[in-house]
Amino acid sequence: MTSDANQATHDMAHPAHPHRAPRGAADRVALAFTKLLRLCADTFFAKRYGHRAIVLETVAAVPGMVGATLTHLRCLRHMVDDDGWIRTLMEEAENERMHLMSFVAIAHPTAFERAVILLVQWLFYLGFFGLYLVSARTAHRVVGYFEEEAVLSYTLYLAEIDAGRSANVAAPAIARHYWQLGADARLRDLVLVVRADEAHHRDVNHRFADQLAGEPVDPRPAAAYPAHAQDLRGAP
Repeated sequence: MTSDANQATHDMAHPAHPHRAPRGAADRVALAFTKLLRLCADTFFAKRYGHRAIVLETVAAVPGMVGATLTHLRCLRHMVDDDGWIRTLMEEAENERMHLMSFVAIAHPTAFERAVILLVQWLFYLGFFGLYLVSARTAHRVVGYFEEEAVLSYTLYLAEIDAGRSANVAAPAIARHYWQLGADARLRDLVLVVRADEAHHRDVNHRFADQLAGEPVDPRPAAAYPAHAQDLRGAP
């Protein structure tokens, strides 16, 4: 096996792709909804992973902001501490926005994709806001499953880059600054750190859902963020 093939195999296996098995009807609905959206994305974008990332990251940045806003208001009403949830969710929203800004510099969205973004973002925002009001637990489970699929998508993107079907262009300056990448960083390096971010979001949101359900929380630490610039991300 060539060294490139060995590298691709290593990247396909790391980070691990753990699947949180659904427990109860709400989890099964969350998983089914996620799989439906995955099917839609696969049908619409196929292997155009750069354009897929742009559209989906505009949606991915919504849950953290919604969750942080509603948690903030709940804590104000009940005059209780948030246990660090607000900052964590705001970090998630900011992090997803940086994913978007990085991929916009690589794969410029078409006019049609911009129209799709306007429609999908508003529909998703209103739907997720309503879901979070009704069941924050289910909302976090949905995000956990979304992020499982995101990790898989970026792993497949890496495979396309390694196979030469997607050009391994230079990483944009905004990404090099945010993730503290080297001056010679390429798209492949960007996809690796973005995938690590998504793995972190996956673990955090599944853990929040478990906590809200009163279930045992996974004692293993969440997958770590890459070393982001502290002035942009804040202290860990």
